[in-house]
Amino acid sequence: MEDLDALRSDLLSAVARADDAQALEDVRVAALGRKGSVTALMKGLGAVEAGQRKIVGAQLNQFKDILASAIEARREDLAATALDARLVDERVDVTLPVRPQAEGYIHPISQTIDEVTALFGEMGFSVAEGPDIEDDWHNFTALNIPPEHPARQEHDTFYLPGTKDGARMVLRTHTSTVQIRTMMTTKPPLSIIVPGRTYRCDSDATHSPMFHQVEGLVVDEGSHFGHLKGCLIDFCRAFFGVDDLPVRFRPSYFPFTEPSAEMDIGCTREGGTLRIGGDDWLEILGSGMVNPKVLENCGIDDSRYQGFAFGIGIERLAMLKYGIADLRTFFESDLRWLRHYGFAALDVPTMTAGL
Repeated sequence: MEDLDALRSDLLSAVARADDAQALEDVRVAALGRKGSVTALMKGLGAVEAGQRKIVGAQLNQFKDILASAIEARREDLAATALDARLVDERVDVTLPVRPQAEGYIHPISQTIDEVTALFGEMGFSVAEGPDIEDDWHNFTALNIPPEHPARQEHDTFYLPGTKDGARMVLRTHTSTVQIRTMMTTKPPLSIIVPGRTYRCDSDATHSPMFHQVEGLVVDEGSHFGHLKGCLIDFCRAFFGVDDLPVRFRPSYFPFTEPSAEMDIGCTREGGTLRIGGDDWLEILGSGMVNPKVLENCGIDDSRYQGFAFGIGIERLAMLKYGIADLRTFFESDLRWLRHYGFAALDVPTMTAGL
């Protein structure tokens, strides 16, 4: 029993000296593991005299329980000490200023759409929306675009496989499709704008396969080309914040308007940026009086009503206003570019707070 007393003293001292969980586990295995010292004594009970076996067995079991309790108590102490150390290391002084967090930015295209919507909303236009995938009739036929028109060819339009109700499906080439849907479901007078994505097979510094437009439509009994010009010039002056904005209208041709005109803004590309003013011009929209055939296709009496329509390139507006020289950078997902040209999340454009 003197050996047992010495072993007990040594093991309890080893438990007390263990300074981490691994050291404590090593003591437990050395004492209570399959080849541990206490386990060996338990296995040796068979060699003890029968009269002493019960007494020695009780002493070993008592020692085993004491050792297990000491190990568990030490484990809890070590865990508490480790937690205290971790709390000290990870302590946060709540009286200090907060750490700067990563900021999100509004993309210039989203900001420009909000600005355009705010301006036309002030003019009395409402916002209409429609599907990106359209049938051939809404995208072309209803807009008086003949079958042989280049816009209907495979090299200019993204056609989708299959048909719907016998009509080919396309990624809409303009948001004018929503004009058709609106005129077929809403009686004049009406004035709407249609912001959204459009798709064409084109890609360079001023063109993208996917781009954004804001289409506008006014239909009533007294609209004329003067109203169209006044509306667009007032919009551009307010959008760019320039009272003497250089603007020109060029005669053009669109199957869905007659007469038709394109609107250019005076600009310069010096220094690798795009700025308003200068000897160069950038087309930003096409416009014209709604072709009577389009009104007829939508069930509107063209002898009573007439209207004007326009389609504005959102990227073109943003390029001019914010000095972005290459349209392709809008879609490159460059965070450095977004930090430079992006807008604060709460910088919502309104007519009262400003654009």
